[in-house]
Amino acid sequence: MGEPAGPPGPADPLLIACALGIEQFALRTGRSRADKAPGPVTVLRTGMGPKAAETAVARALGGGRAFGAAVIASGFCAGLTPGMHPGDLVVADETRFAGESAACTGTELLADALARAVPGRTVHTGPLTGSDHVVRGHERAELRTTGAIAVDMESAATLRTALRSGPRPVAAVRVVVDAPEHELVRIGTVRGGISAFRVLRAVLPAFYEWHRSLLLPRR
Repeated sequence: MGEPAGPPGPADPLLIACALGIEQFALRTGRSRADKAPGPVTVLRTGMGPKAAETAVARALGGGRAFGAAVIASGFCAGLTPGMHPGDLVVADETRFAGESAACTGTELLADALARAVPGRTVHTGPLTGSDHVVRGHERAELRTTGAIAVDMESAATLRTALRSGPRPVAAVRVVVDAPEHELVRIGTVRGGISAFRVLRAVLPAFYEWHRSLLLPRR
């Protein structure tokens, strides 16, 4: 699946989809420190897993305030690449799951915006793969051989569903909450989880910059 044929209109909203309550809380509480959004913004909690994400996103894009929205899948992820640390950022150039892939829009611009929004944090760009369960140990090593740099359960389903609902800009931005050398047991109870939470609170200015850039006329 490729990029949409053109940018959204000036009234088109931004839908940010995440799975967990703690992710939604981070994104919502970070909004007060963010730059002004160029249009309406919805932070949607989908619930965990690809099926839940698919159902929630399809419902949100079916009409009403989020119809025609640009979509960003966000939240936490597991890093697959050695040397990753909790709090690192992952910007997908594509998402993959179950033999399907979705190309992301404006990856380089989004990565640059995140580097400015969260200075000092490493931003990784590459394929983000999906899973229907929490991935640990040897499964991570196997996924790494596919070229993926990170894994989560909802991003691929979110973007696939968004594009099936109509052509639109889509992106996936995740914060590494654990990595091969820093495996996490419970979010928020160790330093890695707290670090990832703080980074997630800081990403909204970059999301708004990405969304704003889509409103500019293309030459």
